[in-house]
Amino acid sequence: MAAPWWRDAVFYQVYPRSFADSNGDGIGDLDGVTARLDYLVQLGIDAIWINPVTVSPMADHGYDVADPRDVDPLFGGLAALERLITAAHDRGIKITMDLVPNHTSSQHPWFAAALAAGPGTDARKRYIFRDGRGPGGAEPPNNWESVFGGPAWTRVVEPDGSPGQWYLHLFDAEQPDLNWDNPEVFDDFEKTLRFWLERGVDGFRIDVAHGMAKPPDLPDMASVENNRMLRNKDDDPRFNHAGVHAIHRDIRRVVDDYPGAVTIGEVWVYDNARWAEYLRADELHLGFNFRLVQARFGAAAIRDAIENSLAAAAIENATPTWTLSNHDVDREVTRYGGGAVGLNRARAMAMVMLALPGAAFIYNGEELGLPNVELPDEVLQDPTWERSGHTERGRDGCRVPMPWSGETPPFGFSTTPDTWLPMPPQWAALTVEKQQADAGSTLAFFRRALELRRQREEFGGSEIEWLPAPRGALMFKRPSGLVCALNAGKRPLRLPDGDVLLASTPVSDGHLPPNAAAWLV
Repeated sequence: MAAPWWRDAVFYQVYPRSFADSNGDGIGDLDGVTARLDYLVQLGIDAIWINPVTVSPMADHGYDVADPRDVDPLFGGLAALERLITAAHDRGIKITMDLVPNHTSSQHPWFAAALAAGPGTDARKRYIFRDGRGPGGAEPPNNWESVFGGPAWTRVVEPDGSPGQWYLHLFDAEQPDLNWDNPEVFDDFEKTLRFWLERGVDGFRIDVAHGMAKPPDLPDMASVENNRMLRNKDDDPRFNHAGVHAIHRDIRRVVDDYPGAVTIGEVWVYDNARWAEYLRADELHLGFNFRLVQARFGAAAIRDAIENSLAAAAIENATPTWTLSNHDVDREVTRYGGGAVGLNRARAMAMVMLALPGAAFIYNGEELGLPNVELPDEVLQDPTWERSGHTERGRDGCRVPMPWSGETPPFGFSTTPDTWLPMPPQWAALTVEKQQADAGSTLAFFRRALELRRQREEFGGSEIEWLPAPRGALMFKRPSGLVCALNAGKRPLRLPDGDVLLASTPVSDGHLPPNAAAWLV
């Protein structure tokens, strides 16, 4: 039996607002993605993961969904997605969509009905409404905080004008959490799954896949400090409730009606055994393990992240996944120190990631070596900025549009310089056009790395063997013969015997410089 297509696929994450603008409004759209498909073919990816494009007021840039079975006109409408699916499939590229099951937009018809219907009604039972605590119910039902900052509860005004119940929103107030104990919620989600699968979508990335189920008694959090999603602990009552697994089994039963379709979960769970539960044979196909994203650039930290990720996947004989960046975290060039050092380390880490068994995810712009952008306060749009009282700047800095060509913003991204987030003039040196003409560019490096990964049999096998390495370095070998060496130390690393397939920076006299990686056979 042939292995599933996704088992060793390279997924390319498209943040559609920031990839390519086809109509000159300063915001990327789906026809922009279609127009750039040949670029992605040349890059060598297997599948595209598209961040949300369904109908939304855009309070959280599409993660607040008002209609899950239509495409927002901002991105070109349903016809534009259908054009993209057809064009991508013609080129052998799969299309996976982001789905948001934990919550809806506050402008979803269901939520409007819940507000109008009042306490105790069937309409309210689709969401998590509770009476408040304290005199007159003036205090929230518990002490939960929003991932974006501030309380996770908002009080509503009842139809008669009186202060009323509170509704739960783990994220923004415009993203009320659904009540997954209500069978109507899954029935509607099944319609959404089938709607997209029948239009040729090849699978889904499931947002907050560890968050849909809530403990019935909604107990207080032990601590409301450090509550951000990227730092959650496994005892956080807001997430990873056991009931979530029944939901994933129901989802899987639907998706299994469409052979080849894949489900990929955003699973912020840290205990390996509990993380692996999401990858049981009747739940998710793939789950993001974020240890490598969170690891600092050091040999011990990186090895620990790899070992834990492999061990977690092995518990359920699941396929490991690897990623270094996405739309929620600072870009790796910046995380690893910025400037030339940060870029060298990012290229080295890309080689480590692509040498590991399993599926890999690249975030748009990663292949250009883009850094985070320090944006002025007045242009920030992430709800985290407002909800944190301007103490957390949010994620806008990693979402600045892609530079394609030319010497000045908008660098071919759009025909208008008034892009939804401003583009830094310094990116003139990082455009696709410039890098395509430079054999030593980061783009050329990524193309070569992906070509080797796709074509060379030495990347086969599902395991790795750690090889002896001096302090500050790590080396591992794939069963089919590939050796990956990373020098995270301060001195040149003597490479083992073998032919160098690729190095992230030039190798001199058999020595790998600091902040570099090499593949050998």
